[in-house]
Amino acid sequence: MPANVRKPLAALCVLALPLTACGGNTAASDEKVVTVYSADGLKGEKGDGWYDRIFKDFQKETGIKVKYVEGGSGEMVQRATREKFNPQADVLVTLPPFIQQADTKGLLQKYTPKGAEQVGGADKAAGGTWTAVVNNYFGFVRNTKKVKQAPATWEDLLDGSYRNKLQYSTPGVAGDGTAVLIKAMHDFGGEKPAMEYLAGLQKNNVGPAASTGKLAPKVDKGELLVANGDVQMNYAQSKSMPNLGIWFPARGSGKPTTFALPYAAGLVTKAPHTANGRKLLDYMLSRTAQKQVSEVGGGFTARQDIKATDANATALTQLMDGVEVFQPDWNDIQKNLPSYIDAWKSATDS
Repeated sequence: MPANVRKPLAALCVLALPLTACGGNTAASDEKVVTVYSADGLKGEKGDGWYDRIFKDFQKETGIKVKYVEGGSGEMVQRATREKFNPQADVLVTLPPFIQQADTKGLLQKYTPKGAEQVGGADKAAGGTWTAVVNNYFGFVRNTKKVKQAPATWEDLLDGSYRNKLQYSTPGVAGDGTAVLIKAMHDFGGEKPAMEYLAGLQKNNVGPAASTGKLAPKVDKGELLVANGDVQMNYAQSKSMPNLGIWFPARGSGKPTTFALPYAAGLVTKAPHTANGRKLLDYMLSRTAQKQVSEVGGGFTARQDIKATDANATALTQLMDGVEVFQPDWNDIQKNLPSYIDAWKSATDS
């Protein structure tokens, strides 16, 4: 789902109040509001996304209004970091490795939502600071009218027919953009060959893009032929963008590959509305909300005890058939991400 017009943040604490009013244990915590900073992809352009549904139902059930701010995963972590000593967000939702980055920066406090015991171990923090709320996979999209057959390999994208018709979101800023590096390093067997490939691809690349969600509409219109994305977001977008086709490139004669790229959520340290943030996290992992992940959001439930059987779930299973799923070393990626980003900038003159 394309990135929406950003909503304003919750107002800063009134200056006349004691400084502790932003700490989450005062009258501010009693307000019927919760602020979410999130990576784009789960909110619908027409109010028909998973967030739209569960935020509305959550407010109806609890009386708590959700204030929503969205952007790239890295952008949201940077914003929360700037506000670390005066937090404005209650819940932070990003893709890996940015949820791990937020954790190491001390931006997340320990809280285990109800239902988290049904989430796989790889999809939640051992320390209890975050958990996946929607499972997802990295992928690419193409314009199905102009690119009849999906490019089978990375090497196909070097063809001159993609000159100024290919774009991927910026690594280090967007979660899906960072995923381009992760998949390339896996498929090409390391940092150096991956950067050499991306350096060659740069001649076809339109340029930087802070938000992945804004690329799919350009692909649908034919302004771009291919772009990066993720399965949940692009599948949901395809409902209103009929020319989108999701695919997964291989390297050479190898199998197409992807990896899990879940939307992971955590409670912000010293959140101004900590109690409301806990309630929202509980609701996100509730059976009701999780059953709507595929039906409404076009994604994969984070709970292992829910087996979706709706039409979207069936189509998503078929889409993933034959695609090899690998497991990134998130600890390594989180630790070395700055050097990987620097290597990418050097290779692409970005």
